[in-house]
Amino acid sequence: MSVAISLLRASHPEPAAGVTAVAALLSIGLDRSAPGVVAAAAAVLASQLSIGWVNDALDAPRDAAAGRTDKPVAAGKVSRRLVLALGVLAAAACVPLGFLSGHRAGLVGALALASALLYDWPLKSTPVSVLPYAVSFTCLPAFVVLGAGKSPPLWLLAAGGLLGAGAHFVNTLPDLDDDARTGVRGLPHLLGRRGSLAAAAGLLLAATAALAFGPPGPPPVAFWPALAAALIALSWGWYRMSRDPASRAPFLSVIAVALIDVVFLLISGLNLD
Repeated sequence: MSVAISLLRASHPEPAAGVTAVAALLSIGLDRSAPGVVAAAAAVLASQLSIGWVNDALDAPRDAAAGRTDKPVAAGKVSRRLVLALGVLAAAACVPLGFLSGHRAGLVGALALASALLYDWPLKSTPVSVLPYAVSFTCLPAFVVLGAGKSPPLWLLAAGGLLGAGAHFVNTLPDLDDDARTGVRGLPHLLGRRGSLAAAAGLLLAATAALAFGPPGPPPVAFWPALAAALIALSWGWYRMSRDPASRAPFLSVIAVALIDVVFLLISGLNLD
C-alpha cells in the first residue's frame, strides 16, 4: 500500500486530475457519447501520468540534493527505475488511446505528450522552458474538439496556450530556490519571483478574457462571475504563497481557473464559431 501511495504521489495527482476533468467536461459539452468522453479522458489521464512519473524519475537526483522529502523517488520510498518504467508504459498507452478519438485528434494528442516530455528533458533548464507548456495546453482543447468531429477556433487554442504558459510560471515558483541550487535555469528563473508572478497573472487573466471576447458578439453575462471566481482563486493562491513560498497552492489555483473557464464555456454555450 505504501508503494502504491508513493506511486500516486509521484504522478502529480492534482494536475493530472484537474487536466483530465477539463478534457472530460469539454467532451461532455461537445455532446460526445459516453464512450467518447471516456476515451478522451483516458488518453489525457495516461499522458498526465506519464509526464508526472517521467518528471519525478528524471529529477530524482536534483530533488534528493535539494532535500525534497515530499518527492517519493528522491526520498527513496519507491524505485526510480519503477517510476520511469511506468512513465514509459503510460506514454505508450496514451498514443493508441488518443487515436480512439480519430486520427487528427490522435496526432494532436501525441504532439501534446511529446512536447510535455521534452519539458521534462531537456527544455526545463533552458530559456524556452515555457514553450512545452504553451504547446501542450494549446493541444488539449484541440484534441478534445477534433475528437468531437469539429474544428477548434483560434480563440480557444489561444486560451489554452495562455493558460499553459501561465501555469508554467506558477508551477515553478515554489521551486525557484531549490532549482537555483541544483542548476536549473528556465525562463522563470531568469525573470525572478516578481517577474514570474506578474507574467503568470497576466497570462491567466488573458486566457479567461480570450474565452469571453474570442467568440463573436459581446461577452456572455456569465463572464463576469467567472472572472471574479478566477480572481478569487488566484488571490487565494498568491496569499498562501506569501505565507509559505514553498506552497503548491498557486498551482492548485491555476487548476481551479482552468475548471472555472470550462464551466463558464459550458454555461454560456460552447460556441465554436
